[in-house]
Amino acid sequence: MLLVVRWLLNAGALYLTTKIVSGIVVEGTGALLLAALIIGLLNAVLKPVLVVLTLPITILSLGLFYLVLNGILFALASVLTPGFSVAGFGAAFLGALVMSVLGILFHALLPGVE
Repeated sequence: MLLVVRWLLNAGALYLTTKIVSGIVVEGTGALLLAALIIGLLNAVLKPVLVVLTLPITILSLGLFYLVLNGILFALASVLTPGFSVAGFGAAFLGALVMSVLGILFHALLPGVE
């Protein structure tokens, strides 16, 4: 049940992100839910591996490459999800940043949902 709540919160964060960042388009509720699911799966499965592989460049950039990695995964989710498109890396970078901030806000407002 908790997993479903987190998924819906991520979908809400993605919806708000599409309204805040120009260049990110989601065509319908189904695409929104699928995109939120794929973003969650990429962050759970692929991101830890990429973080370890890119640790040297992340250390050299004082952690800034971690933000670039978030943008790359956000853009990858748009490639894997029909009905979800991101216009360039700038939009993907800002979209990932906005989704992260919204996730932090949602976590602060709903402390039981981790």
